[in-house]
Amino acid sequence: MIYLTGDIHGDISKICLFIEKHNLSANDIIIILGDVGLNYYGNSHGDAQRKKKLNRYGVPIFCIHGNHEIRPYTIESYSVSSFHGGEVYVEEDYPNLIFAKDGEVYDFDGKSAIVLGGAYSVDKYYRFAKGLLWCDDEQPSDEIKQYCERSLSKRNWKTDYLLSHTCPEKHIPREAFIPQIGQNMVDQSTEYWLDRIEDKLTYLKWYCGHWHIDKSVDNLRFMMDDFVLLGD
Repeated sequence: MIYLTGDIHGDISKICLFIEKHNLSANDIIIILGDVGLNYYGNSHGDAQRKKKLNRYGVPIFCIHGNHEIRPYTIESYSVSSFHGGEVYVEEDYPNLIFAKDGEVYDFDGKSAIVLGGAYSVDKYYRFAKGLLWCDDEQPSDEIKQYCERSLSKRNWKTDYLLSHTCPEKHIPREAFIPQIGQNMVDQSTEYWLDRIEDKLTYLKWYCGHWHIDKSVDNLRFMMDDFVLLGD
C-alpha cells in the first residue's frame, strides 16, 4: 500500500502511530508531501534521534522537499541512490528515509509520479527575528525548474500523479492564509510556475502539502493530517 500525508515538521509521532496501527511493513510506502523536518538541523543530534526511530520501523518513507528544511544534497552524509525508477537521496545509516529529487519521475505500481518540491516561507521574517531555520534555496531554482520541465517534456506533458509541496496559484486555499501576514509580502513565484505547469499538463491526481489544510479541489488534494492511498 502507498499512503500520502502532509507536513509533519519533525514531529514523527503521527507517522509512528499510523505504521503501528496498520501494521505497515517494508512492502508499504508512506509519502510525506514536504516539511518533513528530518533535515532541520543539518544532520546534528536533533535530527539523528528522530531519523533513527523512524528508520527502525523498516517502512520506506518517501519525502518531498518542503520549505522548512535543508535540501539533502547539501548535506555531506547523503548520496544518490535509486528508488522506483528515479534518483533519490539517502543516508547509509537510515536507508528507509528516502528523499525525492525534484523533477524525477517514479513508478508506483505501474503509475508515474513526478515530484516538484519547494515553496516560500511566509514566516520568513519571523524566523529571522527568532533565530529559526530559513534556507535561501527553499524554492526551486531556475535550474531545478528547467530540469522538471525537461522531464515533463520527455513524457509529452503527461503523468499519472504529481507530488508537490505547494500548489498552483489558481488553487491557493485563501481560507488558510495566516491573518497576521500581509500577502503583498509573499513570494508566489513557485505557485505561478506550477500554474504554468498545470496548464500544459495532463494528469490524474495532484497531491500537495504546505497549506496545513485537508481538502480536495477537482483533481488536486491538499494534505495535512489525513492519510490517503495514492490514487484516492
